[in-house]
Formats: sequence, structure tokens, C-alpha cells
Amino acid sequence: MCMTGCSAAKYTRQKIRIKYPHVESLKGGAPQCLIVKEGVSYTHVDGRDSRAVCLHLRRPHCISVKTILQGHCCFNNRATMAQTPVRQLRKRMRCESTASVPQFTNSPTMIVMVGLPARGKTYISKKLTRYLNWIGVPTKVFNVGQYRRDACRTYKNYEFFRPDNEEAMKIRKACALAALKDVATYFTQEQGQVAVFDATNTTRDRREVILSFAKENGYKVFFIESICDDPEIIAENIKQVKLSSPDYIDCDKEEAVADFLKRIECYKVTYVPLDDDKDSHLSYIKIFNVGSRYLVNRVQDHIQSRIVYYLMNIHVTPRTIYLCRHGESDLNLLGRIGGDSGLSQRGSQFASALGKYIKSQSIPDLKVWTSHMKRTIQTAEGLGVPYEQWKALNEIDAGVCEELTYEEIQANYPEEFALRDQDKYRYRYPKGESYEDLVQRLEPVIMELERQENVLVVCHQAVMRCLLAYFLDKSAEELPYLKCPLHTVLKLTPVAYGCKVESVFLNIEAVNTHRDRPAVSGWDRVTESS
Repeated sequence: MCMTGCSAAKYTRQKIRIKYPHVESLKGGAPQCLIVKEGVSYTHVDGRDSRAVCLHLRRPHCISVKTILQGHCCFNNRATMAQTPVRQLRKRMRCESTASVPQFTNSPTMIVMVGLPARGKTYISKKLTRYLNWIGVPTKVFNVGQYRRDACRTYKNYEFFRPDNEEAMKIRKACALAALKDVATYFTQEQGQVAVFDATNTTRDRREVILSFAKENGYKVFFIESICDDPEIIAENIKQVKLSSPDYIDCDKEEAVADFLKRIECYKVTYVPLDDDKDSHLSYIKIFNVGSRYLVNRVQDHIQSRIVYYLMNIHVTPRTIYLCRHGESDLNLLGRIGGDSGLSQRGSQFASALGKYIKSQSIPDLKVWTSHMKRTIQTAEGLGVPYEQWKALNEIDAGVCEELTYEEIQANYPEEFALRDQDKYRYRYPKGESYEDLVQRLEPVIMELERQENVLVVCHQAVMRCLLAYFLDKSAEELPYLKCPLHTVLKLTPVAYGCKVESVFLNIEAVNTHRDRPAVSGWDRVTESS
């Protein structure tokens, strides 16, 4: 949207009013400044450092014509307060120019996978999407293979992927374009922030199509190339994932493996990896042999740096993660939240039972983590093994509501009680925390869990919900209502595209601290009672 060469003198007052309907009048004899109507929202980008600031005008505001023409200001939709769609903005502001949409600091990001089949691209796509959604970055996977399966209901054999199969190539290209179209819809209509384009994208031509699409729409692009030449890793990936693919339903396993290996050979014919010299202007990370080595190039922003950090911490080594709450506490018996009380008699019995259970599992190199709170430490003492304390694992801070019952909170802080029922995930206790805050606090724990192998985490109800939501890919709306009962161990075993969960109750009774999602929000109850 470059406006160089378009002088302000070319624009009469009438033309400016037509191009910018939010303009109320012109200031001065020459059209150098516009007075914009109150109630209008617009985005201003500081030309010096490209920071985008959304402003809503409570009174008429003077904006220079030069600022608008140079593309540093764009008006937003008054009714929805959402930024003007980039396509409309481009049409409205260009002056016989075909330049691309400017890329703002907070522009949506396309994560583009690159690599031969059976290199873990879909595994990375799903895992990365789960992580980004968990930390609050709206992300969605667009798997081009699924578009192909929808277009071709039946799969015959590897010949569909031959580079000289012109009919199949047309179908594959159409599927890729359909996926790109859905990416644009996701960004513009569903307020998505990151789209993961999961496909082989092994040719330079295909990557150029994606880059052109992103440039036209003002999206950032970050490539993730998975390179693997270890036959054992490839064979294991085919066995674990590809044999269960819809392409090979009711197919003999040996025949399926043979067909898939021939499919890989078809891709190798035209595969052009990202080149460190020719593609040095692109942003990417190369992952070699499932994380034995990494190469990172031109990380553009905070989101991309977090993606790189995350990808450099995950691994595929088989392991088991055990999650459990502390044993029943004295405050649990009284129905009071928070605090730092010790274990009840039944809580101590659970600590002993937990020690016996863990020993029966014969877990190699098990690490045990607790919070800094008395009840988790006392529970871990029953294991008779070394343990590590994490302050990040402390229970959610209930602020002024610490050590109160829910009945007391409703009586003493009725509005707070109602607000929490309305949006439990984002609600923050006065002088305390929200579940959203807790997720941010727990991110280092998740990173370290991804790096480790076998770990037992002895924690608290809200903390366990956040950790469980990450591994089970639960939404922010579901997270605060996940059931994590006392005296129960959840055994999590990561599998190909998710996590297998086994719940083990250790036969020690305890109070029920779970509070279901209210059918009628607390605010409605407050309104009715008033």
C-alpha cells in the first residue's frame, strides 16, 4: 500500500470525502489535514518503529493527509470496532499501485510446514497448535492432505503422487488453494492469529505461491522444515501414524508400508529443501532428525521466538507423566479454598498409598515435583524419594477470598462471586489471580515437562486443570471445569497426535472439591435477588 508519488495536492476536498467517509471536514485552505468524526476507530502505525496503536475517537480529531496517504493510518469499522479487512483497505487506499498490504507488528502469521512424508510434520503442527492455543494465541491447523481426501474419496496407490500425473497435480494444487482461501477466512472472520499450513510444500514453486498469497494479504510467514534421514525414525513414524491413515483402511500392513515408501520416492524427485543462501531472506527453523540439531534463520517477532523455543524443547522419547493433587487437607475438610494447611488423616493415608502405587509402577528415573505449599510437600514425603519444589506450581492465589468457603464469598462479595461464574477462566480474584494468569505462570513448567521423560507432579486443583488442559487440548472455556478429584492419579502417555489418559483412584475417600459450571450464572442470581 505504498503511496509514494501521490501528492496531497492531487486530492480535492470532494475526493477525500469520497475516499474517506469518516472525514467530517477539512482544516485549512489546502487539504493537508482532515478532521475525523467522533466515534470513529482507526489504527495508527508509527512510521519510525511500525508499532500499531488502535485508537477510538471520543471527539473530532485532526489527522494529516500525508499520514493517511503513506499508509500509516487506516480506519476501522465503526459498528464492530474491528480493523478494516486488508483487501478493502488496499482497494480504498492504493493509487494505481499493485504493491502488497503492509505487514504490521501484529499481523497474522502463517506457519508453513516443509518436508517429505513421514517426517513428523503433522505431529509438529498439532502439538504446536495445542501449545499456542493454550497460551492464548488463537491457532488452527489446515491439513492439505485432508482437503485431498475430501476431494478424492478413494485412494488407489502411490501413483497419485507422481510428479508427471497431470490430473492429480491439478487436484493437489486446487486443494492447496482451497486451504489458503480458508486460511484467509480464518484470519478475517474468525479472528485467528496463527494458521499452520500442514503440507509437504517440497517445491520452490509451491512455497512461492504461499509467499505471494501471504504478501498480498499482509501475513507473516514462518517455515518449519523437518529433515530426517534416519531409516529407523522414518519406519517407526510410518508404523505409528501412516498405517492408521484413512488412505490405508482395510489394507494389508506390508502392502501399505510398501506403497507409502513409493509415495515418499515420488516426492523426492521434486523436493527442494530450504536453501541457506537462496532463502536467507525467509524466516524459518530446520529440525534435523527429530531434534538432534536445529538451524534458525531470521526470527521476526515474539510469536516466532516462542515457537522456536517450544520446538527446541519437545521430544518424541516414550515417557509417562503422572499428575495428582495433594492429599486431602484440613481446609479441604472445612470447604475453604486456598490457604497453606497440612494434610488431614485421610490425606496422610493417601500419601502412603501414593508411595506404594509409584513403587509398583517400577518407573525408571522418575522425577517428583511439588509446589512450595505444605500439603504437596507432605504428600511427596510419603514417597520416600527425592523431590523438587516449584513455586510456579503453587495453587491459584484467591486474594481476598483466601481461606473462605464459597458460601462466605457469595455472602461477602456477591458481585465477585457472580463475575467469576460468568467467565471463570478470565476472572481475577481481587488482589489474586485468574486461571489465565495461572496458565502464564505454568508455561515454564510445561516447557520443562516437554524436556523431561518420566515425571510425577504433585500439585493443586487449579494447577492440575491447567496442566491437564494443555495435554488434552482443552479450550479456555472447558479448562476451569475439568474434574481433578482428590486421591486420584492421572497417568498421561503421549501418543502420535494426542495423549492417552488413565485415571487411577487409590481407594482413600476424600471430600469432593469440584464445583460444576452453574446452569444460571451468579450474576443472574444476584439480579434476581435484587
